[in-house]
Amino acid sequence: MFQFLGVPPQVLFGQLLLGLINGSFYALLSLGLAVIFGMLNVINFAHGALYMVGAFVAWLLLTYAGIGYWGALIVAPLVVGLLGIALEKSMLSRLYKLDHLYGLLLTFGLALILEGAFRHQYGVSGQPYPIPDALKGGQNLGFMFLPNYRAWVVVASLTICFGTWFAIERTKLGAYLRAATENPTLVQAFGINVPVMVSLTYGFGVALAGLAGVLAAPIYQVSPLMGTNLIIIVFAVVVIGGMGSILGAIVTGLGLGLLEGLTKVFYPEASNIVVFVVMAIVLLIQPAGLFGRER
Repeated sequence: MFQFLGVPPQVLFGQLLLGLINGSFYALLSLGLAVIFGMLNVINFAHGALYMVGAFVAWLLLTYAGIGYWGALIVAPLVVGLLGIALEKSMLSRLYKLDHLYGLLLTFGLALILEGAFRHQYGVSGQPYPIPDALKGGQNLGFMFLPNYRAWVVVASLTICFGTWFAIERTKLGAYLRAATENPTLVQAFGINVPVMVSLTYGFGVALAGLAGVLAAPIYQVSPLMGTNLIIIVFAVVVIGGMGSILGAIVTGLGLGLLEGLTKVFYPEASNIVVFVVMAIVLLIQPAGLFGRER
């Protein structure tokens, strides 16, 4: 069996698979952040906490209602999306005309409240969530073993990410959304309820976080800390791709996940900081991000 720079193919492709899976979560979470910032100009620091809430909703549905993984894929994002709409209507809508810092501080406080509430109720040890029977097992590809569930996560994330990009960039609804952020008064004059559209946009953005939480539940333990461990990297992904850039969030999330996997193979000590090194380099060369534009 061949080796690449002295690294066995099983190790190389195994780490690339892990990197692609991490990149799928980076892409899905940063997509939600990019939608919210691009459409509403809100830096949503509560995104990681809502990702955690999505995973917990899936666990609670299974534990207390007997609703399994496939039902949770529909119900959990709806619950998180409705929670997001309630937060937007009651709090965030009051801050749109103020500096970005106020929205950041508010959502940071909401993140601390949500995380603290779940830590108080369930502790920090984490709760296991089973892989659905239909996705158990894996495929032997010869050079590596590919678990079915991890392959499903990658395919589902890519489908959702590029479907969202198409809906926002290539459809009439997406055109209305972009127009509402640029000139809400004009859009309102055409009979479109801009406040409702804004609330639904925020709800959709956080529903993506809830969906990512359900996808992550069988891979990582469902824990109140799972969002905290991920949100800083996701923000770095959004900055590198360009704040508000939908395509930038998707491409950068997947690319940085693969880069992280390669770094674990050839220089494991740097795997935890490689994303931030890339962010520093990008900000020095192109402050608006790889796909961003100056505002």
